[in-house]
Amino acid sequence: MMLKKTIVCVVGTRPEAIKMAPVIIALREQEYFKTKVLATGQHAAMLDQALAYFDIKADLNLSIMRDRQTLDHITAAVLTGAGNYFDEEKPDAVLVHGDTTTTFSAALAAFYRKIPVGHVEAGLRSFDMGLPFPEEMNRVLTDKITKWAFAPTEQAKMNLLNEGTVEKNITVTGNTVIDALFHTVKSVKETGAEELARLPKNAPFILSTMHRRESWGKPLGEICAVISRLLEEHKDLWVLVPMHKNPAVREVISGILGGHERAVLCNPLDYPDFVWAMNTSRFIMSDSGGVQEEASALKKPVLILRDVTERPEAVDKGSGILVGVSYDKIYNAASDLLVNDASLDRILKKCESQPFGDGKASQKITNTLRAYFEA
Repeated sequence: MMLKKTIVCVVGTRPEAIKMAPVIIALREQEYFKTKVLATGQHAAMLDQALAYFDIKADLNLSIMRDRQTLDHITAAVLTGAGNYFDEEKPDAVLVHGDTTTTFSAALAAFYRKIPVGHVEAGLRSFDMGLPFPEEMNRVLTDKITKWAFAPTEQAKMNLLNEGTVEKNITVTGNTVIDALFHTVKSVKETGAEELARLPKNAPFILSTMHRRESWGKPLGEICAVISRLLEEHKDLWVLVPMHKNPAVREVISGILGGHERAVLCNPLDYPDFVWAMNTSRFIMSDSGGVQEEASALKKPVLILRDVTERPEAVDKGSGILVGVSYDKIYNAASDLLVNDASLDRILKKCESQPFGDGKASQKITNTLRAYFEA
């Protein structure tokens, strides 16, 4: 009888759940692995919502989330909680994703126990430890203690090689978010979400997401001020803003856009509804890393509300336009996309080749792990 290898997949936030879900599914399709899911609950309801869409239930949820939680709390709670779970399960490997505090803390807990770590979405770099904060630090340190570096692009692989990662430990897979996206686009043709029903049928709208810590305060206010001006200048335009749960984000957005009749402010959307919104919008304004990848796959323009991006492929070969948090740059770029169809056409031509993979990243990850354990 074959002795299955136990793999623990750790997720803490909604984006992690979406991007790790295809990996969990691929692992579970092979009888070779015994796959466990550890949720930290860094994001509570949003995490459960994303997992449920993919019919995944966590084997344990640490439920660490607190109101206005600090990075100290998240780091310590995940390190201790994940460590205790690893002591109980004694897994053969731990998989973490991306750049969250859950990612780094869970990887560190595994490292302390000499459990090999696989880092899904390894090698992304902004080359500025403060942008995004603390994500750049999280991914750099996680890569340093990683056994399997699953790099989404060739550029990510080069970043790892330049930092001294051994080439045989790197597998270029594409990004698992594309796996999730392609699966969802096939099944979602329309939406019945109450929040989205407020958008008039066929009305042009901008989808905007904003949550990065470095944007809190004045930068977030500048972004919202641009949106308010665009709504005043374009009387048929709407904006959809799924708001992050953090009060520091919601208070600013609501304070500036809350009274506008054509601004739909809502809670985070279920993943299939969010995919519908991305695909249907005129364009997207976002500081999210994952949205840069998804928008490029959908050939949908995205104004990247950050000064630097660890996904340069989104700008070079995808649909991304780096505008930072400058009022003038955001306004000029958004206005151009609203009035010039030629600008939209240029985006379509630029992202004809998919920079973030073919939708088979999860299978490549699974194959790499099995090959290692069978050797």
